[in-house]
Amino acid sequence: MNRFKIFHASIIFAAGLLMTALVIAGEPGQTNESEIKSNITPASTATEARARANMLHELVRGSLQVMHRDFFDEDNAHAIPSASLEDVFHEMGEIYDVKMKWLIVNTDVVNVDHQPETAFEKTAVKTLAAGKPFAEAVNNDRYHFAGAITLGSQCLKCHVKRRTSNEDRTAGLVITMPIAAASTTD
Repeated sequence: MNRFKIFHASIIFAAGLLMTALVIAGEPGQTNESEIKSNITPASTATEARARANMLHELVRGSLQVMHRDFFDEDNAHAIPSASLEDVFHEMGEIYDVKMKWLIVNTDVVNVDHQPETAFEKTAVKTLAAGKPFAEAVNNDRYHFAGAITLGSQCLKCHVKRRTSNEDRTAGLVITMPIAAASTTD
């Protein structure tokens, strides 16, 4: 795959992350599947809007820096988008206490760190494997979200080595963030 295609795929992926972040920033407890794509609750205060904007800014800023570092380096052109974005995930955790993790749903184990570990992650794998677009839960002061990532046929040569078909597969992205105590009952 040439660098333009990798960069283009990374931009599309980053846009998907932005949409996911906006959905997560909405009201907890909204589980209508159509809501994930069509109804993002507006921020209720300027402070909330500023927090969302700061988080999205960091996601885009970090993604651009990592993509330019990894995909336009003539000496090291072997980076893959998912691994590069893990650097962005790390920064999101450091700056905003937003933890992000790839999740294996119905693909090969390419990285053991992507296997489900927590009870939420194990439930999310079942939910995403069943074709649902996302799973969510609130535990104590944390909101947990797992969104489906579709892997098309072009992705399968790396993610499903011994495949018998080229049908789309699913991976996931887990995002965990703090939530105000008053919101945990929604």
